[in-house]
Amino acid sequence: MELSDKDPAEATKTVDVVIVGYGPTGQLLAMFLGRQGHKVTVVERWPDLYPLPRAVHFDHEIARMFQAVDAIEDINKIVETADAYEWRNVDKELLLEFSVGGKAISGWPVAHMFSQPILERVLDEKVKALPTVTVRQGWSATAFTQDADGVQLDIERGSMQGGQWVGDGPRESIRAKYIVGADGANSFVRRSLGIPMHDIGFAEFNWLVVDVIPKTERVWSPRNWQWCNPRRPTSVISGGPGRRRWEFMLLPGEKIEEMNRDEVAWDLLAQWDVTPENATLERHAVYTFRGQWATSWRQGRAFLAGDAAHLTAPFTGQGMCAGMRDSTALAWRLDAVLRGKLSDAVLDSYGPERSAHAQELIRFAIELGKVICITDPQAAAERDRMMLAARAEAGYKAPSLPQPRLGDGGLYVKDAPDSGLLGPQGVIEVDGKRGLFDDLLGVHFTLIAKDASVLEGLSDANRAGLKALDAVVVHLGDGPGGVKDVEGTYTRFLDGLGCVAMVARPDFYLQGGARNHESAADIAASLARPQPALDADAIIVNDATPEDAGIVFLTAPERVTPA
Repeated sequence: MELSDKDPAEATKTVDVVIVGYGPTGQLLAMFLGRQGHKVTVVERWPDLYPLPRAVHFDHEIARMFQAVDAIEDINKIVETADAYEWRNVDKELLLEFSVGGKAISGWPVAHMFSQPILERVLDEKVKALPTVTVRQGWSATAFTQDADGVQLDIERGSMQGGQWVGDGPRESIRAKYIVGADGANSFVRRSLGIPMHDIGFAEFNWLVVDVIPKTERVWSPRNWQWCNPRRPTSVISGGPGRRRWEFMLLPGEKIEEMNRDEVAWDLLAQWDVTPENATLERHAVYTFRGQWATSWRQGRAFLAGDAAHLTAPFTGQGMCAGMRDSTALAWRLDAVLRGKLSDAVLDSYGPERSAHAQELIRFAIELGKVICITDPQAAAERDRMMLAARAEAGYKAPSLPQPRLGDGGLYVKDAPDSGLLGPQGVIEVDGKRGLFDDLLGVHFTLIAKDASVLEGLSDANRAGLKALDAVVVHLGDGPGGVKDVEGTYTRFLDGLGCVAMVARPDFYLQGGARNHESAADIAASLARPQPALDADAIIVNDATPEDAGIVFLTAPERVTPA
């Protein structure tokens, strides 16, 4: 489909935001902004949605984002949840188990497995149903300029010829107030801005990724695991309902062009009893896993998001998730600026917050990869010995996946409890209706107090500032402004922090917890006076890693506040 069913001429008029790239990052951003009534044009060179699998995992935080754009009900029909991610050695002894079962802090299951083409079709339908969003598929960005008032993006229509996009049609221009480059690792927007990528290294590891559709139902046990086999490290995971994925590490001397063939994929799958007779080979491709991020995420009225801003190894399933966080973090800022509720300066905090958060997850994935990718038999045996010994110790507890804090230069109150960390969502009851908080009260700035007395301490200025931001202000309990904390989610969370209230932002991260009535008023006031961002958009932290990087994750610090 080349265009949405809206008048194509509308796309050449001045819009609020033009997004380059129509993968999940661009789709989610378009939905957030379109649902707020902002005029958005999305430009994508592919004439149709990309049909082959890529990402296969999203977490609870992303599920909450899909909930926020009224997509989760349809998405739940195309996913399967996971309960564990295991590591096993060459003899298939259990080395490590990341528990990902049950519900998480966001009110949704921890881990969801899916097929990206199917997910994109669901999101595509939601985007194109929005009257203020126009999607220009089959058009490529060719140049853009910006001035004090906006940007101009030049685009050209084209077609796919021999698997490559070739410009062969008319050219147009789009005027917008802001531009977002969500256009992948080879981002046109990033290259046009001249923004380099900071690389922490990992490119020596190439993996053959193979996606398969079994023809008959089969029980896979373990369902999602890593075979830490020095003869060939291998990932075996779900590719979504009715699909499976294998990732085979290329060994020294193996060439990409020789390995990326059907017959090689079938040969590697044979040991798993997966053959052309019982399965369909959906896709195979060799990927070079990288750890990179853009050194700046904003220049003037231009922003980067998704793979245009960062690349990671897949061992934590956080590549697409990071892009979705970018969209959510950018969406509420752009909405507030476009509505005149906050100044343009609030956009300066986007890069510092998101870059540091993404960096922590990139580094964690790389450290996991260094352990997984060991091919020396003796080094692998020593790794196994240490990990098995750790599991045998009394009181052993498997590490949790990190929950990073937003980076310095952010808008949260630095010294407030849990500020810059992801906040909770629980089941509440209000006006006789019971459901998840966001479903009943919406996605806004939110002040949740433990009791009504906390809210009584808010000044008139506090209340005016919260009202100006369309904030939701509630307390736990009965009476005016009260909500019932059905499962005790918010009570436990506040008790764990030793706080009487918390203030959350529309991207679900906490402005901060308040230990007393006075600090609740101070944190509420902070929303109207955002802290200044750092001069640099992204902080490149020290690349040094511990001498024994292969074991660092075994003692990774865990968040101590309750989920």
